Amino acid sequence: MYDLIVLGAGAVGENVADRAVQGGLTVALVEHELVGGECSYWACMPSKALLRSGAVLRAVQHVPGAAEAVTGKLDVQAVLARRNSFTHDWNDDSQAEWVASAGITLVRGFGLLTGTKEVTVTASDGSETVLTAQHAVAIATGSDAFIPDIDGLRAAKPWTSRDATSARQTPDSLVIIGGGVVATEMATAYAGFDTTVTLISRGGLLSGMEPFAGEMVTKALRDLGATVLLNTETKRVQRNENGVVVETGDGSVITASEVLVATGRTPRTQDIGLETVGLTPGKWLETDDTLLVPGFDWLYAVGDVNHRALLTHQGKYQARAAGDVIAARAKGKPVSADPWGTHVATADHESVPQVTFTDPEVASVGLTADAAAKAGYNNIRVVDYEIGNVAGASVHADGYEGKARMVVDEDRSVILGVTFVGPDVSELLQAATFAVVGQVPIARLWHAVPAYPTMNEIWLRLLETYGRPRG
Repeated sequence: MYDLIVLGAGAVGENVADRAVQGGLTVALVEHELVGGECSYWACMPSKALLRSGAVLRAVQHVPGAAEAVTGKLDVQAVLARRNSFTHDWNDDSQAEWVASAGITLVRGFGLLTGTKEVTVTASDGSETVLTAQHAVAIATGSDAFIPDIDGLRAAKPWTSRDATSARQTPDSLVIIGGGVVATEMATAYAGFDTTVTLISRGGLLSGMEPFAGEMVTKALRDLGATVLLNTETKRVQRNENGVVVETGDGSVITASEVLVATGRTPRTQDIGLETVGLTPGKWLETDDTLLVPGFDWLYAVGDVNHRALLTHQGKYQARAAGDVIAARAKGKPVSADPWGTHVATADHESVPQVTFTDPEVASVGLTADAAAKAGYNNIRVVDYEIGNVAGASVHADGYEGKARMVVDEDRSVILGVTFVGPDVSELLQAATFAVVGQVPIARLWHAVPAYPTMNEIWLRLLETYGRPRG
């Protein structure tokens, strides 16, 4: 008997368990793969390791003096070796040691809901252990790559994001189906490896972001040598002895060594026993802001599986709230469930930060202009500024190209969203996140003076473009 059982020992599940233990509960953490999950071994960390070396090389090439010192090409095998160091060669001993040191009981095996507050774990040897929760079960099983219904695609055994980030060798050529974050990041990485990359998107790139983000990333990918096909349907995929053959809706045929499908995610809820408690397998799990599944007083869904914000940092944010509220409820302590309270994930709705590690990077938080209008903000103002005109950007790199957008709610004089596109703009994002989450009035932001000459001066330029308040 444990106070809490957590299904899934990825970054999200680990954080739920840790916060609950710190709140005085006993916790069993169930995992059938690697402790640390998708982010540690197949997503955030290995993908960024694959991207970083190419980004550094290109950055040096834009700074005279340093550029002359670097005359060679990217050492792809060294990049892959560095990637392996981040995944510990897909060994989770260090993560398992952390779980034990945190006072969490790790139960290895496949966990299945078999009743109210009951989980049956099947180990690799077939043995079964029945775990019972005194207070709660938290589902943190994450998501898998979605494979669309394209003729021949499944039979062609396409790469998913896992294959792309864990590849031991890089293919000579790669077709990528999709236009979102995974598609554009992997196109950037593999184009930097001198792989011949063709990206096929049924719309534009990064369509959920400000339009200029996708436009700038499209140009950058083409400058890297990638072929980018926009508003193009993938009609058929076949694998033969030489690789894959991809046919598009206009009849064009592309041959490549491999095909990567990057068209979204699907929840890992198909085989975890949801039907035993009246829920539908294979569906996303809806929650309230305390991450509790409606209709239950014991079942929580945290991270990708609830489809609120499919980002590791946002899942960990949810996990901290969920672990704390589970402990509070178990101990009969007050629950702070009002917006922005201790036990809620309020930021999931309109204050989510995200970085796409293409080159240029796309860093955003909050609402785009389009999303703000759709959310019912009827009096918004959009302020744009070219980051390359900022002194700090000109020092950062010759010919720096970038753009910033600030979306302002004029009724309250607060920022609803900010988007930066350009080299290294990810380091500008936290200030924007503070402004959006804190709902800092524009008049007060004038007193947050950016240091000169840094790229943070973009804030002053955005405010100047917006206009100084008159006293």
